[in-house]
Amino acid sequence: MTRELGVGIIGCGNISTTYFSLAPLFKGLKVLACADINVQAAEARAKEYGVKAQTIEALLANDEIDVVVNLTIPDAHFPVSKAILEAGKHVYSEKPLVLSLEQGEELRRIAKAKNLAVGCAPDTFLGGAHQLARKFIDDGGIGRVTSGACYVMSPGMEMWHPNPDFFFLPGGGPILDLGPYYIANLINLIGPVKRVGAMTSMASETRTITSQPRHGEIIPVKTPTTIQALLEFVNGATVTLSASWDVWSHRHANMELYGTDGSLYVPDPNFFGGTVEASGRDKDIKPLEYWDHPFGKINQESPNGSRANYRTAGLADMAMSLIEGRDARCSLDRTLHGVDVMTSILKSGEEGRFIDLTTTCTQPAALGIEEAQALLK
Repeated sequence: MTRELGVGIIGCGNISTTYFSLAPLFKGLKVLACADINVQAAEARAKEYGVKAQTIEALLANDEIDVVVNLTIPDAHFPVSKAILEAGKHVYSEKPLVLSLEQGEELRRIAKAKNLAVGCAPDTFLGGAHQLARKFIDDGGIGRVTSGACYVMSPGMEMWHPNPDFFFLPGGGPILDLGPYYIANLINLIGPVKRVGAMTSMASETRTITSQPRHGEIIPVKTPTTIQALLEFVNGATVTLSASWDVWSHRHANMELYGTDGSLYVPDPNFFGGTVEASGRDKDIKPLEYWDHPFGKINQESPNGSRANYRTAGLADMAMSLIEGRDARCSLDRTLHGVDVMTSILKSGEEGRFIDLTTTCTQPAALGIEEAQALLK
């Protein structure tokens, strides 16, 4: 098989700049074309990054394109990914892959029939910090993981996003928008989930936009904005997950895991880097020894400071998995299990009962220093 796959991008909004700018770091792929329902947006990105602007139909018919990256809005993920598969192309989608398990199973059916691959973000669990946490757990650093706690809470999106409406409609909310980062990393660190229970609520039936250009506009809230969930993993561990857009401030850490021999403190799963800390039975919390992982190195300046950003790593890993004939770390099975976890959490909140999951998956292969270096040009 070829050693490089041609990539097309559908959806030329803000997130597309990340894929355009970071894809050249990686082996196994080359972005060749882009498309958007807004032709001007596609033409602007094409000119900016030196690729071809096409209609969606032309991109799907382009014989040079092997993999199409789906960067449309969440509600469009399923029909666009389905069209990509039906055109005979592999799919890599932004999160969430789909908004229901049934949609995901339909994509699985088509992909299997056509011998195509489906992958999905987030790939931040491939970051140096999270792979260091994975190595520490795998090496027995805290013994057997028995429990944990995760928190992702803020006042919401209407203070900064120019068009925050979709965040507060079915398919949005903090679980489907931010939950993928936490669920994917928990699967990376602990493995698959067995069942979930949750209580859900919303602080208000409307939100007032305070960002520009729609400052002062009132939008409806049609999905839970505070979710308190309990996840039971196949290995017996139980983890609480609190996700909310109704919290102005808090002092909770992003992710803590507790084991029979110690505790592990994991940085924000929304990012590749950060400091991993741990304690043993002596209760003395210290940073883990520095690990020179390629995806933990600072490579970007942002308004919030320097950070490591290697988004597109999951796409590159999928491309190399196709070339090398191995399992992709951001695979359909793991992504679909994540969708099952998140939609079951919302269902549990609606129905007031624990929900047994109908899917499962394996932990992704760890991405050590050598494996990560092998993905870079």
